[in-house]
Parts: sequence; structure tokens; C-alpha cells
Amino acid sequence: MKYIEDFRNGDVAKVIAQKIHSQVNPNRLYQFMEFCGGHTHAIHRYGLPSLLPNNVEMIHGPGCPVCVLPMAITDKAIALATMPNIILCSYADMLRIPGTGQKNLLHAKASGADVRMIYAASDALKIAQENPQKEIVFFAVGFETTTPPTALIIKQAKNLKIPNFSVFCNHVLTPIPMEHLLHANEVKLDGFVGPAHVSIVIGSKPYETVCKKYNKPIVISGFEPLDLLHSILMLIQQVNEERCEVEIQYTRAVNRLGNLLSQQIMEEVLELRDQFEWRGLGVIPQSALKIKSKYAQFDAEQRFDLPDFRSQEHKQCLCGEVLRGVKKPIDCKLFARVCAPENPLGSCMVSSEGACAAVYTYGRMNV
Repeated sequence: MKYIEDFRNGDVAKVIAQKIHSQVNPNRLYQFMEFCGGHTHAIHRYGLPSLLPNNVEMIHGPGCPVCVLPMAITDKAIALATMPNIILCSYADMLRIPGTGQKNLLHAKASGADVRMIYAASDALKIAQENPQKEIVFFAVGFETTTPPTALIIKQAKNLKIPNFSVFCNHVLTPIPMEHLLHANEVKLDGFVGPAHVSIVIGSKPYETVCKKYNKPIVISGFEPLDLLHSILMLIQQVNEERCEVEIQYTRAVNRLGNLLSQQIMEEVLELRDQFEWRGLGVIPQSALKIKSKYAQFDAEQRFDLPDFRSQEHKQCLCGEVLRGVKKPIDCKLFARVCAPENPLGSCMVSSEGACAAVYTYGRMNV
């Protein structure tokens, strides 16, 4: 615990904040996007905006893994869950993400579907072994952080010859949507606070192309308040010096090449999709993963006849705009009125990593 507290020291935070104030150019605006739901949560939990100069703005990006999935994916998962003889397993937040008509997987469970919350991908494989008479579908979501465990259980299912197990794979990638946002140029960004857990897996190297192509600095940050303040300071220094580099602030966990073993299992089992729809960002080429043909027997999309759905978001919900950074949670008319964590209308209010949930819980008086 002491090790963690060292990165939450209030006196040190004040020193870093003073350095930030002393180094900003008062004649310009600094706009940085954090691309990690954990960072969004920490920024508001620790009140970091109150320590920053008025001309340093943190913009929330599409870093919440369950928030970025379009409504059509939830609708497909509900369709799967309501098929005969199926047990559908997924992580807690995905069970609450609303689909069409505000229906979610918990509603499907209440109506009789066998939907189970799991804490790890391996739990789904265990359920398949314990229920050989049932078809077990793991609704797999997340960025590169949670992708290796999914790839591993698919490989294990093949090795163990478990016939009643499949995966509805909706893993998405990080560097590609960064480039998509910069190309769209809806928000004038000066740089990114790069994600922590994702970068432990993929390393800092995949960001270098985006950094060089768009001349935007990226600093990969840890989750603690001192990590984030230091990363913001590093970004300001790069902007002031007209440098454009991928730097690692989170050196205690991230290196340039990442976790090669995790990358190897991902590459063995999964491959790029031609395209994938993101909530708010639209269809982005090669921004998500699917199961390779040699593991097709464990691909729920190949195994079951899934209907096609079109995403139809709530007309007043600004979740898509929040994910692109063009709107703030408080700009939404539904925010904290009819949309709250206990009754979320949009995905950004469901997960603690969602921008709306973070602002609702910690930051309404500080944005």
C-alpha cells in the first residue's frame, strides 16, 4: 500500500502542478486527450482538473472498452442469449449496456435467458466443462488488455476438445481509432495521454506511426494522480519544444516492445477484421479482431445464425459525441437528469470507466 501511496502524495502533486503552471504558454490553449477509461476515472476521482491551468484542457476519448461498442452488438448478444440451450457469459459492465429499446442482457436474464457474469475469460471455459449439455458463448469485449486471455481460452478449448464452447469476439484496437480521430480533425488535439494497460501488452512502438504521421506527441501514463500530472507535464514540454515523440512515463510497467508472449497468442488465434463499427466514430477499417478460420468452430458468429441489427442510438444521448471528444458529459440534456449510473441511457454512464459515469460520480462541480 505504501508503494501506491507514494504516487498519491499531495505535496508532490502540488510541486508538479506548480511546474505545469510555470511552463505553460499563457497565450495558447493546450488540449490533450486521454485514451483510457481508467485515466478518465482517475482524473475526476482525484480532482486533477482543479490543479491544471485554465488553458490546459483534458478531453475524454474513446477509451472505455464497453462504451465504444455500438448498440447493434448488444442486440446481437441479446439475440444469442435468448436462443435455446445457450448460456451466455460476459463481464459485469457488458450486462448493463443498453441495446435497442433500452433492453440489456440483465433484462434478457430476467426474462429467462441464462446470462452469467464472469470475472475472467477462463471462467467461461470452466462453465462449458461443467455444462456439457449446454452451448456456452463467451461475449468477449475490450481493448488489447483483455484480448490475450480470450485468445488463450480459444486455444485451450481446441486443445481440450471442448465442443460446446464458442466466443462472440468483439475485441477492438487502440492506435487505429487514434489515427481516425486525428484524421477527422473535429477536435484540435495537441497530444495524447496514452493508455497504460493496453501499452503493457502492445508496448509503445505501435503508436509511433500515428505520432509521426500527425505530428502529435503521445505520453503513456500510469493510473495514479502523480503519473497523470507528470504525463501532462511531459506533453506540455513536448509541445513547447515542438517535439513529437512517444514517451513512456509509466516505465515501471511499459516498454517499447510490450508483452511478446501475449502478442504471440493473439496473432496465433485472432486476425484483423476488414472493418468494425464504433459507437460515435462510425465504421473504422481494421480496428477490431476476429477469430481465425482454423479456430472457426469456436467462433459464435460462424456457429450461430445471428440476425443483423442497425444501431439506433437514443436521439438525445450524446454518448457518441462524448467518445469523439466533441462534447462533454455535462453538455448532454439527459446527464444527471434521466441518465444516471443506476438508470443509464447511454453506455458512457454504465461503466465506471465511462466519461459520463466518472463526471457524475466525482467531477460535476469540477468541469
